[in-house]
Amino acid sequence: MEAEASLVDSAAVPALASEATQSQYPKGSLADFFESLLVTILLALFGTTFILQAFKIPSQSMEPTLLVGDHLLVNKFLFEGRGAWYEKLLPYRPVRRGDIVVFKFPYDDHPHYVKRVIGLPGDRIRIAEQKVYVNGSRLAEPYVVHDPAAGDPFADNFPPADDGFSRFGLRPEWAGQIMNSVQNGDLVVPADHYFVMGDNRDRSWDSRYWGFVDRRAIMGRPIVIYWSVEATAEDYSDRSLLGAFRGFEETLAHVSSRTRWNRMLREVH
Repeated sequence: MEAEASLVDSAAVPALASEATQSQYPKGSLADFFESLLVTILLALFGTTFILQAFKIPSQSMEPTLLVGDHLLVNKFLFEGRGAWYEKLLPYRPVRRGDIVVFKFPYDDHPHYVKRVIGLPGDRIRIAEQKVYVNGSRLAEPYVVHDPAAGDPFADNFPPADDGFSRFGLRPEWAGQIMNSVQNGDLVVPADHYFVMGDNRDRSWDSRYWGFVDRRAIMGRPIVIYWSVEATAEDYSDRSLLGAFRGFEETLAHVSSRTRWNRMLREVH
């Protein structure tokens, strides 16, 4: 409609057509800009809500699979089990044993954690002499490393045989209920929950120390390391907004020298 009017005006009154073009073009451009910005924001919100989200690794608990300073893209368009209506229409699958998952920690301010799924709902978990047994069979874990110097009290044997374990650093909430889940020396995973541990087995604060992960807390599975930078756990110890900004500024200043180029675009398994 606007283009047609411009053609008529330019044939009849060139001066007025020129004036109309000058006055209307900026308004149209501004509207187009905000429309494009709105669409971009909506697509970004949709993507981070349903498809992909970026996370970074701040601790050693998943080494050597994931290193401190690895930046991940997490696939949120993967796991079923939340009961949403669209799960029947989309290619979701169940959480599997061995999956690395990002989830919300059950306590405090619910920070995001990343661990490997060891026990599924109904599984019976036991650790004996650093070997993990699921439903009576030893679990093959080629990804696990052990550090004897770490002194992990539950690395050798788990679950505890009695209540004399409070000194082992368990969350108080978990210490009060762990024995309710122990049957005949095995820890039984309840329905709709998962038992997770870190690959760096002796330096991982995981389900042994704070309990099970609710299915509703699982956000997705890391699929690729899109960027990796040399860092330590201390670099990410300040979780405040100012601390995050300082960390980003420091990384940006040394991006070429600190980037682990050999880990770029590496798949996560």
